[in-house]
Amino acid sequence: MENKTHLVDEITGHRRMRRNRKADWTRRLVQENRLTVDDLIWPIFLIPGTGILEPIPAMPGVNRMTVDKAVEAAKEAADLGIPALATFPNIEMELRDETGSNSLEKNNLINLATAAIKKAVPNIGVITDVALDPFTSHGHDGILRGNEIVNDETVEQVALAAVYQADAGADIIAPSEMMDGRIGAIRQALDAAGHQNVGIMSYATKFSSAFYGPYREAISTGGLLKGDKKTYYIDPANGTEAVRDATLDVEEGADMLMVKPGLPYLDICWRLKEAFGLPTFAYQVSGEYAMIKAAAANGWIDGERVMLETLLAFKRAGCDGILTYFAMDVAKHLARK
Repeated sequence: MENKTHLVDEITGHRRMRRNRKADWTRRLVQENRLTVDDLIWPIFLIPGTGILEPIPAMPGVNRMTVDKAVEAAKEAADLGIPALATFPNIEMELRDETGSNSLEKNNLINLATAAIKKAVPNIGVITDVALDPFTSHGHDGILRGNEIVNDETVEQVALAAVYQADAGADIIAPSEMMDGRIGAIRQALDAAGHQNVGIMSYATKFSSAFYGPYREAISTGGLLKGDKKTYYIDPANGTEAVRDATLDVEEGADMLMVKPGLPYLDICWRLKEAFGLPTFAYQVSGEYAMIKAAAANGWIDGERVMLETLLAFKRAGCDGILTYFAMDVAKHLARK
């Protein structure tokens, strides 16, 4: 045994990585990354009406909620220490049209929710998206003219919608429609309207991903979509293009950057953080959430451990925070711990 130990010491040069893993206290002492409640942004889905919590079959544990229920949820989230919510509306079909004109209604569902949440829970951040897909009859993120999603006309509309969202009390505008020039246009529009303190979290690198399916069910666009979104989302094969896209958003005035989806794009998270040093976030999207929930429901994985491990992976990849449907579960777990 002594000879074997001597041989191992010769091979390792007396460097034994397991020394720092030998006890719980040493593992905690040398832990490089930690997940806290301060890292969480909770995406929620809104529906018209009152007193309704509507389960989303493809996202077990996630509900669409009316504004009054969203206010209750915001209060619970704030009590747990969650810093911010991100809101996404599922509006009535009769309000959807080719141009997504309801996005310009000052009292539309997303703006009503923002105003109500900020009035009842002023200490929680509200992040809103100006993409047009919840408002269009064709399910695209921009205005459809013939067979083309027109860029500049869409940018003009989302910039105006951003002002209305800021008027309602939104703290951060997070444009996800991936039109060219949108960040600069939104920044100019917000500043001109006196909203210099409203931030922009750019979906700087939103990929044309297969992981969005349950989200499209949640906002009822899956059956509406004509064609695909490959002409404006980024090809999953293109990392350098994603960095170039983010560079333009930084130059146009983005305050924060987001990578979407999350786990398949940890390399992009790292590259953006290293390149720009801006606050960087990942969106653990609906497909990622649904896969974990489904595998856990079948007993194939420990759902809670996998949930925590995936979120910690974002921290290790350089993210300052994560948009995740697990936010409330994680916050409760951390509070118990």
